[in-house]
Formats: sequence, structure tokens, C-alpha cells
Amino acid sequence: MYYEMNLAGLQRRLPLCPLNDDLMIGAFVIFGDPELTVACAGALLDRVSDIDYDYMLTAEAKGIPLIHEMARQHGDKKYFVARKVPKLYMSGVFEVDVRSITTEKEQKLYLDTADAEMIRGKKILLVDDVISTGESLHALEQLTLAAGGEIAGRAAILAEGDATKRGDLIFLEELPLFKHDGTPIMAE
Repeated sequence: MYYEMNLAGLQRRLPLCPLNDDLMIGAFVIFGDPELTVACAGALLDRVSDIDYDYMLTAEAKGIPLIHEMARQHGDKKYFVARKVPKLYMSGVFEVDVRSITTEKEQKLYLDTADAEMIRGKKILLVDDVISTGESLHALEQLTLAAGGEIAGRAAILAEGDATKRGDLIFLEELPLFKHDGTPIMAE
């Protein structure tokens, strides 16, 4: 089963994937789709054009192509990625716990202390591909605040489920959840 949608002027078919016996999600992946990544980055930049920010921050991994393209189009020289695993080149780390709807177990997100130094006192735009439960976004908020940054805004390509009701989230389109038979469940 698939869900057809228009994103930034482009038609895409999202495969429906079961979360449990009663609920499915539309699998939205921008990896390997540069046309969609470029179009969504431009459309999202239009939506956040009135937000004053110094840097953008996303979580590894699906937000990386989006934030990269947004930074490229906007002319930003730097953006930050919260990593799922500390890397050898990191000079030290801040860490927070996160449980995403698309991940079976609890994870951690890490921010390099050198990046945190650059974030201190700066306005940060949080960016992700899809916001559903808001757990990944919450982890990015915690990292930003722990680093001494200020949250300038929150942006995503898609908002799913209850995330569509958030007044603090800027997004391009609503992605419904789905019943097991593929029927969309629209947020009320």
C-alpha cells in the first residue's frame, strides 16, 4: 500500500509501513532523492524566512540532506548535526536520550563540545524531515539549551499525527497516520 502526496510541487508515493497491528505510517525518505530534497529545502526556507537564526541543527540521519541543502540555498557557512554515536574526532560530548517512532529502542543524541561552544549565545533553528511524536525534536531542544543556545524556531517537511496541532512547528505538509487497511487517520 502507498500514500500519494504532493510535496513542494512534486508527486511522491510513500510506502505504508506497520507500526503495530492497528497503525501504519507513511515512510518518507529523502535519501537518494535530490530533486525532492532541493524542492523541500527551498519551500521550507520560504516558510521560515521571517525567523532570525544564526545556525541550524538537525539529528542524524534523515535530516542531514535537508539541512545541508537548506544551508546551501540560504548561503549559510555552518550547520550542526546531533550524532547517534560519538565520533573519535569529537572533542567531548553533550548527550540526551531520545525514543523515535521509527526506532525500536531508546537512542542517544550527541553534540560535540566544540559545536556547543559555537551554539552558546546563538539563535538555533531546529530542522528535521518528519516530526511525529516530537521526541527527536525535544532531544534537539535539550542539546541546544544545554549548549547555551536559544531556540529560534522548529521546522520540518512533514508533521505527522499530533505534531500537526503544534503551534510552534513550521511544516510543509501534514502526513496522516493510517489504519491497518491503509485508510488515512487525519488529525483533528
